[in-house]
Amino acid sequence: AARPSASPINVESSDDIASLFMEQMRDLKQETFRILLLNAKGDIISSESISVGELTSTLVHPREVFRPAVKKSAAAMVLIHNHPSGDPTPSMQDIDMTLRLMECGRLMGIRILDHLVMGDGTYVSMRGMGIMDSINENEK
Repeated sequence: AARPSASPINVESSDDIASLFMEQMRDLKQETFRILLLNAKGDIISSESISVGELTSTLVHPREVFRPAVKKSAAAMVLIHNHPSGDPTPSMQDIDMTLRLMECGRLMGIRILDHLVMGDGTYVSMRGMGIMDSINENEK
């Protein structure tokens, strides 16, 4: 059933998020990093473009990632970026960046729920891969 436009959009799963972003991100020629900001109920507050990089990389600094989240009082966020090659397999840099951002989020009280890497018609969820679960277990 279609929602009225005034009703907030709630995301239940990584599939929901991927379906929102796949068409706009699958054909991009440069790596693009976006965040999806959520309130405490899991409703989408906004989607923000953080950076556009080169063919195979984008520089993402925690300051740029968390600025819109703090301004809009987000309780949580989902990280999203594309791989122009079409292969959504996360690189070591992707994983390292995710861990760093999760640590920053933990300190700021803004949870990072997932990091989706979009390929051509397919995506990978780092939470689904278990990469983010091991970090959460290690939280002090």
